[in-house]
Amino acid sequence: MCLDDFDFELPRRLIAAHPCEPRDAARLLVIPASGGLQDRRISDLPALLRCGDLLVFNDTKVIPARLIGRRGMASVEVTLHRDLGGGAWRAFAKGARRLRIGDRLVFAEDLAADVAEKHPEGGLTLHFDLKGEAFHEALVRYGAMPLPPYIKRPPGGDPRDRADYQTIFARAEGAVAAPTAGLHFTPALLQALAERDIGWTTLTLHVGPGTFLPVKTADHEMHPEWGMLPAATAERIAATRHAGGRIVAVGTTSLRLLESAAAENGEIRPFAGETKLFILPGHGFRAIDVLLTNFHLPRSTLFMLVSALAGLERIKAMRMRWPPATASFPTARRA
Repeated sequence: MCLDDFDFELPRRLIAAHPCEPRDAARLLVIPASGGLQDRRISDLPALLRCGDLLVFNDTKVIPARLIGRRGMASVEVTLHRDLGGGAWRAFAKGARRLRIGDRLVFAEDLAADVAEKHPEGGLTLHFDLKGEAFHEALVRYGAMPLPPYIKRPPGGDPRDRADYQTIFARAEGAVAAPTAGLHFTPALLQALAERDIGWTTLTLHVGPGTFLPVKTADHEMHPEWGMLPAATAERIAATRHAGGRIVAVGTTSLRLLESAAAENGEIRPFAGETKLFILPGHGFRAIDVLLTNFHLPRSTLFMLVSALAGLERIKAMRMRWPPATASFPTARRA
């Protein structure tokens, strides 16, 4: 794998700081398996998809995992990313090298943590004084939404992000990044899809901070993320396929969990556990027929995933069509 193949210049002026209104007015670039490109909008999905298709959404809910506090007189910012139980959390911190085991981090009068461990990749384990519901309530009071690093906010965050950075499907708390393809859906759009006999179902993948990390070496290792695909979802997918419908993954997170749960013959089975699936060009897709996804950062695992699905050369050509905000990538296998 040559990392330079997945590099490109990303014009900063084309990165939206806030969602458009209504959300389904976002632009959509369609890449049909038969070739060519089409400029559309998310609201066109009922006409673009087929009767009997099934959309699969990620219903994870983003927690306000970014905390700003102090270590003595020094400011410190941490992003929590894994609940270890009992008040212990794995976290990333800006300036983590300056922190020492035993340091006291104070985020509010009633919220503080001790640095319990430092990890080789730059992460920390923090032990908070609070746990359970008391900790959750404090995090809601003092935490900010952990937006991607390319979206700039003032130190305390923007209150609008609490709603803007959640999908309408958000149910299961645990993500530190939103499944962004799902952000474009509205109740009105779901109703329009239903009127065309296009269904939807959900799974859960708690998106971790690794989704923002660039790939720096050819032996890049994915951060594990916890997911669950319930039996009811697996049964819905099987029934859709039996009836001739297509499986439409809404977002790379949905796609990765579906591929993680897929048997060699393509059967989707119930799944509960961690996945570290790294999808690169050459991957044989078993679980999906169509992907709806946003544009992705250069050298990211997500950009490599869409290159694996649609072909690197087509993706390179698609990059010349900025600035649509979202792209739909049908697979050649069944589209």
